[in-house]
Amino acid sequence: MTAAAAGEPPAESARAVVRLVRLHLTSRRVPVALAAIVACAVTLRVALHWQWNAYGALQLPLILETGCAAAVTVTAASPFGEPERATGRWLPLLRLGTALALTAVAAGALAVAGIGADLAGGTLDVVRNLAGLTGIGLLCAALLGGAFAWTAPTAYLMVAIYALYTQWHGPALTTPWIWPARPSHDLGAALCAGLVSPASPPSPYAEPATPPPNGCDDLATPG
Repeated sequence: MTAAAAGEPPAESARAVVRLVRLHLTSRRVPVALAAIVACAVTLRVALHWQWNAYGALQLPLILETGCAAAVTVTAASPFGEPERATGRWLPLLRLGTALALTAVAAGALAVAGIGADLAGGTLDVVRNLAGLTGIGLLCAALLGGAFAWTAPTAYLMVAIYALYTQWHGPALTTPWIWPARPSHDLGAALCAGLVSPASPPSPYAEPATPPPNGCDDLATPG
């Protein structure tokens, strides 16, 4: 029986939804992820005051973008395990919405950290790299589970760092699938990053859970 069918007042229903979202964000360690994102942004701001060679200037933002992406993808892990998905149809949407919101916050924080400084690649590079890295992590979460989501961005970072290295010590890797090694205005790199980003439709991360039997969908709404 739904809240509406039980005659629950709209205000009570709204409070239940807010409570559900709050509990979801807390259980997914979103406050910790936000703290990690802020720490990465502060580190970038401080580091940009130093002098870097061309290779280091490209590596530095990429490492911190990966840190932000890992922080976002860690929120895919549930303390209750993947069976939590069976408690209602709205959980996948909450998961995707949380990831999108955190990715936007991370992109904004890193972009603000680069204002007035010599940020290699600029804001476009930050947005492209962060979106792609986060998407890779979320795809890993969909395939291997949220607890291992951070491994994919970290592994991709190693590949990207090597691709950057080849720009000075050839032969250079120029495939757009290693987008951090491509210029910020490279359309192919942007398309490849966009294809794996959490905003790309259809997203396997947002697939609805199998509907629970016997109308147990109400278990998703706290009383």
